[in-house]
Amino acid sequence: MFEKVLIANRGEIALRIHRACREMGIRTVAVHSTADADAMHVRLADESVCIGPAPSRDSYLNMAAIISAATITGADAIHPGIGFLSENAKFAAMVEEHGFTFIGPSPEHLSQMGDKVEAKATAKRFGIPCVPGSDGAIADEAEAARVAEEIGYPVLLKAAAGGGGKGMKVANHAGELKEALSMAKAEAKAAFGNDAMYMEKYLGHPRHIEIQILADNHGNAVHLGERDCSLQRRHQKVLEEAPSPALNADQRKEIGEIAVKAVKAMGYRSVGTIEFLFQDGKFYFIEMNTRLQIEHPISEMITGIDLVREQIRVASGAPLGFGQSDITFTGHAFECRINAEDPVTFMPSPGLITDFHAAGGLGVRVDSALYAGYKVPSNYDSLIAKLVVHGKSRNEALMRARRALEEMVILGVKTNIPLHQRLVAAPDFINGDYDIRWLEKFVGI
Repeated sequence: MFEKVLIANRGEIALRIHRACREMGIRTVAVHSTADADAMHVRLADESVCIGPAPSRDSYLNMAAIISAATITGADAIHPGIGFLSENAKFAAMVEEHGFTFIGPSPEHLSQMGDKVEAKATAKRFGIPCVPGSDGAIADEAEAARVAEEIGYPVLLKAAAGGGGKGMKVANHAGELKEALSMAKAEAKAAFGNDAMYMEKYLGHPRHIEIQILADNHGNAVHLGERDCSLQRRHQKVLEEAPSPALNADQRKEIGEIAVKAVKAMGYRSVGTIEFLFQDGKFYFIEMNTRLQIEHPISEMITGIDLVREQIRVASGAPLGFGQSDITFTGHAFECRINAEDPVTFMPSPGLITDFHAAGGLGVRVDSALYAGYKVPSNYDSLIAKLVVHGKSRNEALMRARRALEEMVILGVKTNIPLHQRLVAAPDFINGDYDIRWLEKFVGI
């Protein structure tokens, strides 16, 4: 097992990783930008190293600075957390080349699943159902028109190197295709430096269902059930639940087995998530996230398995300590992403936290690095807390979420807590009757 792990991230996820390490007897190194000098994970870590100024490109994306910090502190391994360099194959390879262990998948799998076109081809090869679309990147407008006619309108143009909704445009008919392709390519080029596009059939009312998997270096793999992440605004998840109210037992078993079979065939290691669109009883592969997910706590709540701990164990070379038959699914869980933003306009709201009180009680978990006197910087993502609740049933978990949202106090900045309070009281949500476009209609955008 590792003696010292460097955490190459910030915020609540850095604190989450620190806590898992300390419970395993592992010392931690926090790296931070100048804007995060007073962050909670920096205060609690055994050692800390400043790796640059506030802009993430000069700090949390500075590979050389992170490797240098690991070298001078004598770390054994580097945990990339979520976002930033967590799915960067070049960084993973650099970590290994310098003699450290990368707590995540191999550079090969990061590269393979990081390119959306190659990921889809890989999924097809291993028997994962995919959305009808182009076999690879679209060469030009003529090919785009041909593929669109084959699969039928409406179609969705997506950046091959994309994510987070960047470089995505819908063409409802042939007359919209040229402009949609041009706009998507320009947006992808600006966001990713790569304007390669592929095309998929556009699904009108799907759910977003993802399967949490965990695999080791010894050929073992399991799934921890599904999460329903359909409540999204501009392709950004807002509230997730597990299990999904849209699936029955047979569908749940089928997609779990497909996911496990695929990751075993790939020889994949570490945690990962295979994401699907689900419509009319059918699953369609979107992508594979080769990292820990922000919403991983709800899978932990319904299984009792610490995913970060298992991720670290697997990276150290240890085999999984359990098989699929050992995993039991109990109750229901929700995660509310609490952001420092205006609940109506969604504009970011950085600033000084004047008061912070985390909700508590049975079945309530708050993952946050906030404290009174902390200044939320304007340089990073607006996520400041995750309110996670668990109950014996979906209704019990829902009532617990309502109560916990009433207790949560964050003063000094605006937050989207009022939005979450509206969501958990909405009849459609209470009935589990929503899809990936429901939230945007609910908030009027």
